[in-house]
Amino acid sequence: MMTTDRLNQALAAIDLANSADPRMDEGQPEALLYGQRMSTECDRLFPDADEMLRIAARGQHIERWIIKRSEYPEGRVGYLNWRRDLAEHHAMRIAQIMREAAYGDEAIEKVGRMLRKQGIKRELDVQALEDVICFTFLKWYFAPFAAKHPAEKVQNIVKKTARKMSQPARERVIQEFDLPEELADAFRQ
Repeated sequence: MMTTDRLNQALAAIDLANSADPRMDEGQPEALLYGQRMSTECDRLFPDADEMLRIAARGQHIERWIIKRSEYPEGRVGYLNWRRDLAEHHAMRIAQIMREAAYGDEAIEKVGRMLRKQGIKRELDVQALEDVICFTFLKWYFAPFAAKHPAEKVQNIVKKTARKMSQPARERVIQEFDLPEELADAFRQ
């Protein structure tokens, strides 16, 4: 997989921004570690990914700590508004970074659509990013989540995760993860 100077510049700028995350995970800033994990999964799942998908994967949670969930009302509407505002922030920050790395408007708009999840299930690049997000969750964040929540909530999250994924990605989950049968069934539908 070839990298260009402008791709390296963009990824380094994303990492620099995410290194300011005050939250820590495994001794590293949480957003920095998450971005690196996203890149690892992107490279593994889509070894021929274009630069736009690679940038979107690395920057999917850029500066996530800046917009706090606690600043929004409890409940589904508050959660959805928070997620929408986060996606907009991520898209704006990545657009700024991409401009500084000499990417054009078309590339910037494409990454923005991916980060806003505009066209999920219809646009291949948006769906590819969603599959990377879901694999990253399942690989690194699912077990700690499951340990803290009742089985019913875990089952619900697994079903929602599976629904977001493409059919090839769901099939790959079944092959790659040793899930209990009741959870694996969500990926077979």
